[in-house]
Amino acid sequence: MPLNLRETTLLDAFRRLPPGAGDEISALVERLAALSASTRIDWSDSWSDEDLRDFTAHSLKRLEAEEGKAEEDPR
Repeated sequence: MPLNLRETTLLDAFRRLPPGAGDEISALVERLAALSASTRIDWSDSWSDEDLRDFTAHSLKRLEAEEGKAEEDPR
């Protein structure tokens, strides 16, 4: 079955995720798909500025750790 550009982009992004994250995203998509079409999702519980700062700090630490490993073992 041919994919459109949006589907191809989503699939490429999904493939780049670590296996655990891919499983979590798949479970979330299945839960969302199970909702009826009339169900309204309340996104008002968006991340706070503090949440975003914490996530950014953690992401940067993880990236630095991964880069450090790559420098130690440049395969």
